[in-house]
Amino acid sequence: MNTGGTKQRVVEHLQTVSSATAPELARLMGVTDAAMRQHLEQLELDGVVRRLATDSPTDVRHRGRPAVHWALDLRDSQTAIDGFPTAFPDRHDELVVDLVRAIRDELGIVGSGTLLERVERLARQRDVEGYRADATSADDGSVTLTEHHCAIADAARSCGNLCESELVVFRRVLGPHASVERTQHAMSGDGRCSYRITDVR
Repeated sequence: MNTGGTKQRVVEHLQTVSSATAPELARLMGVTDAAMRQHLEQLELDGVVRRLATDSPTDVRHRGRPAVHWALDLRDSQTAIDGFPTAFPDRHDELVVDLVRAIRDELGIVGSGTLLERVERLARQRDVEGYRADATSADDGSVTLTEHHCAIADAARSCGNLCESELVVFRRVLGPHASVERTQHAMSGDGRCSYRITDVR
């Protein structure tokens, strides 16, 4: 069994959800609950994941025992998580170049179209850049851009202005009629960065 591959897949999955239980992860990865708990405990020792306090229903197989939820441990740094470079390349050395390119190519990145189409194109570009980004629409017409991985984590921890620069780039790229509001911030402990985008015309 490729245990390293399983752990990497666990990290990838936890990048896209707030938390999960060992049985849930075991089913997704095709391993036993016991094997998954071993993986999670090792990742916990490595500082990659942590157990969450939860008020969720108890484990029915162990009546009275609360279900344990696991999440990525981003309280201090992403150093351990970035130990999976093939999945999440850290590109902070190229940040300045990327920001300049994003502004220079803003029309080429998002072009024209509806708000959702523009944000989807931006999400695809960010995904290529290592941010594991996606775009989802809401009933009120707003669109949420979510980045499940921070590809510039080390640089952002050293310079908080980088996150604000990213926000400025998104506003420039999406055009004057798009309002961009950050609703989640990985560097503040949210585990991901999310942006609520609305058309203000």
